Amino acid sequence: MADLPPPPPVDLGHPFTRRAGLHAGLTDAQLQGERFRRLFQGVYVPAHVPMTPARWVEAARLVAPSDAFASHRSAARLLGGLVPDSATVDLGTASGRQSRVRGLHLHRYAAPPRLVRVEGQPCTPPTRTFVELAGELDLVDLVVLGDSLVRRGLVGPDALRASAARPQRWGQRAAAAAAYVRVGVDSAPESRLRLLLVLAGLPEPTVALEVRDRRGRMRRLDLAWHAVRVAAEYDGRHHIERRQQWQDDLARREDLELEGWRFVVVTGPDLYRTPGQTLERAAAVLARAGLVVPRIRPGWQVHFPERGSYLA
Repeated sequence: MADLPPPPPVDLGHPFTRRAGLHAGLTDAQLQGERFRRLFQGVYVPAHVPMTPARWVEAARLVAPSDAFASHRSAARLLGGLVPDSATVDLGTASGRQSRVRGLHLHRYAAPPRLVRVEGQPCTPPTRTFVELAGELDLVDLVVLGDSLVRRGLVGPDALRASAARPQRWGQRAAAAAAYVRVGVDSAPESRLRLLLVLAGLPEPTVALEVRDRRGRMRRLDLAWHAVRVAAEYDGRHHIERRQQWQDDLARREDLELEGWRFVVVTGPDLYRTPGQTLERAAAVLARAGLVVPRIRPGWQVHFPERGSYLA
């Protein structure tokens, strides 16, 4: 049996294999010490190196088939999309090689798909990533992902809908989510708030509506029903931690209230712990403003279960 070629030199700004580290003069005792962090079996990185989505993919590819590429949640993170946390790195491969590395999930592809490169790492493109994650994410999380990919400027809602419309596995679920993806959504909670309102049967608000206040300044509203001058906005902890932003938001709302606008301000507990009360509050404000509000549909409860406790 021929000897294996020597591994490439170790770059201490990137993940490397144990074999490469030993060849560079490091010892097992050093690799297991405080200077290094083990990412996978036989894969290490210097402890001071921050772990980004690209570095996780780079590390996983060291112990994966040579054609491996980021797919599913790892592709979404690499693209800058928002998906629920996972301790597993997702890679795709068209090879038949098996891998049982803890923390690595290999997805088998019949043929190599079209790929893009992000920070040097091969990755499924935004449309394919979105459709493939329809098999893993629920409706709301998939819309959050779609909104975040659109916000990054990587794809438009029409492209997501066209991709989901093709005959394929998970196509119907992807199409259902793509129908709710919008331009201009700033955050995941904003996506969730909009979905809560729409799935309950309330009229869909306009996203990122810009209006002028009494001083002629342009003001942006997260979600708004312009005809009746009602806006819904999510206030997270970051508004308090960034005091100036919080104060600016309060001043903006006060200026617009003088112009007849009404605000439904939603916080974390309102959205995650008591969504039913939040819907009732929004419906009441819209009705008082003169909008014909239909009876709240129960379908929202599947996606927003009321919880007995709330973790920020």
